[in-house]
Amino acid sequence: MKQPLATLAVNAALLLAALLAVFPLFWMVSVSFMPTGAASTYPPPLLPGAPTLQHYTQLLAQGGIGRAFVNSLVLAVAATAISTLLNALAGYAFAKLKFAGRDKVFALLIAALVIPGQVAMLPLFLMLKGMGLVNTYAGVLVPGLASIFGIFLVRQYARSIPDELIEAARMDGAGEFRIFFSIVLPVLKPVLVTLAVFAFLGSWNDFMWPLIVLTDGDLHTLPVALASLAREHVQDSELMMAGAVITVLPVLLLFLALQRYYMQGLLMGSVK
Repeated sequence: MKQPLATLAVNAALLLAALLAVFPLFWMVSVSFMPTGAASTYPPPLLPGAPTLQHYTQLLAQGGIGRAFVNSLVLAVAATAISTLLNALAGYAFAKLKFAGRDKVFALLIAALVIPGQVAMLPLFLMLKGMGLVNTYAGVLVPGLASIFGIFLVRQYARSIPDELIEAARMDGAGEFRIFFSIVLPVLKPVLVTLAVFAFLGSWNDFMWPLIVLTDGDLHTLPVALASLAREHVQDSELMMAGAVITVLPVLLLFLALQRYYMQGLLMGSVK
């Protein structure tokens, strides 16, 4: 009798935690469909009495939100594709290729994980300014083209690939790039999906670096554009919630679509 009660208590606690986690998202969507000022009443309504799309149409019609959405999408897709490939190449090299100082370089990279990213922003900005990349999308992309965490994740996963398989391919005359793209890359699929989700989320949600690098309003990403819009409509909670929904929805759909691969890659990579 104690076992079913314990199971019921655990499930009830998990259900409560899930409801608490989901409620802010539900409230955000609900408020975005309310008429202006409805969310400021007391007590605030849980559901919109007269649902309206006026805030979404207003966002797309003014403030350049549609353009900012496209800017963010292009940057996120480019950053995801490039960083996933570079992290996969570097992680495979640290896992399977033998070269002088490999372990020391990798240990140095792992040690660099404790350094906050904000510390490097000023030197990085000065470097990009010297290269003429300020106020360009290339300047936004460069810092995220490779990550220490991504290299570590791929390396841990790639170490499980049998050395005999790679040596057999070399004996058959396959070059290193042929081995990587034909043999290693298909095996790395779960962890690469996980890495791609991380890269997309990081690029899509990034606010500080695009704000620093991009000075032209036409180049602004969605988080920066919404922050600028918030200063003009600070009292319009419904409009801001609609902007938040537009920002969250793409990454939420991406995570739900790739959840199975994401969890598989994350768990298998950590174990291996």
